[in-house]
Amino acid sequence: MHRYQILIEYVGSSFVGWQIQKRGNSIQKTIQSTLSKLLKQKITLHGSGRTDAGVHALEQSAHFDVKNKISNINKLIKSLNFFLNIKMISIINIKKRNQKFHARYSAKERSYLYLIQNRLSPSIINKDRVWHIRKKLDFDLIKRGSKKLIGNHDFSTFRASNCNAKFPIRTLNNIIVRQSKTQIKFKFKSKSFLKNQVRSMVGCLKFIGEKKWSLKKFENVIKSKNRKNCAPPAPAHGLYLEKITY
Repeated sequence: MHRYQILIEYVGSSFVGWQIQKRGNSIQKTIQSTLSKLLKQKITLHGSGRTDAGVHALEQSAHFDVKNKISNINKLIKSLNFFLNIKMISIINIKKRNQKFHARYSAKERSYLYLIQNRLSPSIINKDRVWHIRKKLDFDLIKRGSKKLIGNHDFSTFRASNCNAKFPIRTLNNIIVRQSKTQIKFKFKSKSFLKNQVRSMVGCLKFIGEKKWSLKKFENVIKSKNRKNCAPPAPAHGLYLEKITY
């Protein structure tokens, strides 16, 4: 068997998420079925992790095994994109890997991006690609609040009630917060995240930016380890899986 890594860009708006589910179209199933047809064998795609319904990816990573070595990778990429581009999925690259490589378990760091459009009018160009917030946010307070999340913490406050992770302890390696004109961009880096963790953190930082919460209040929310104290999660359409580092 030959193992290949596949790098994928997609708009998640019309999908139920990455993971195959009983109902609805998933990104995993869509790519998997197309690969199976082109390679003329049953292909199982293993992703680096799940993205929820409506979440996008700039570079999702997955792997699959195939009986025979792929003789022309560029031709396969073009063929895949012929069928997938219309569904808002693009195959960026396919790389030969050894059998020890695993898209999920070999990952050293995951990077997520979240975009807020902070202006009176919604963006037509970026419709369903950013979180539109009309009220002017205090960028300095958001930046100061984000620093309180960096490091090793119990992130139970930001964990979805149906999260299947065994432990709520995670290490957030870094958060980069930048502002350009009317957009606020968040970049979160960690080896792994809890379900809804990024969206929940952004939702809380938005409360700080609106001055609904003080920084002290935010500290208490983190320390409470109680999901009920969390602000409403930011919507899925502003979130992007940016990169998986191996």
